Amino acid sequence: MSLTLTTPQAADRDDWARLYRGYAEYYGMPMGEATLETVWSWLQAGAVLEGRLARNAAGEAVGLMHFRAMPSPLRGATVGFLDDLYVDPAHRGSGAVDEMLAALGEEARRRGWPFVRWITREENYRARGVYDRCAERTDWVTYQLTP
Repeated sequence: MSLTLTTPQAADRDDWARLYRGYAEYYGMPMGEATLETVWSWLQAGAVLEGRLARNAAGEAVGLMHFRAMPSPLRGATVGFLDDLYVDPAHRGSGAVDEMLAALGEEARRRGWPFVRWITREENYRARGVYDRCAERTDWVTYQLTP
């Protein structure tokens, strides 16, 4: 598959929203208009969160990713963090994730990030198969504190 990855623009909002709703549905997260609008505004500002929309050769939006810079105090460096990565179910197995991760790796190199880190659900076996091929699994365990 040959993808074109671009920063989402105003004309891309419907395609982006369709994909992001699919991502939220996969993870069982409610996705109302207010949340969509907040995330979209972050993407449009490009300061808090950045994104890429993946289109195939026919121009169809098939995937999205959201990422950001993150300080790593122990390294005294900025690293990358991949918040969201999603490919439309009709295009899974096409190599889209490999291309998207390769593009993110190039972006990280340009920015001088030593690595990009992300998390996924333990039972996300299909995606983890790709991640195991494209990245190194760490031994970090994730916790979440709810105030």
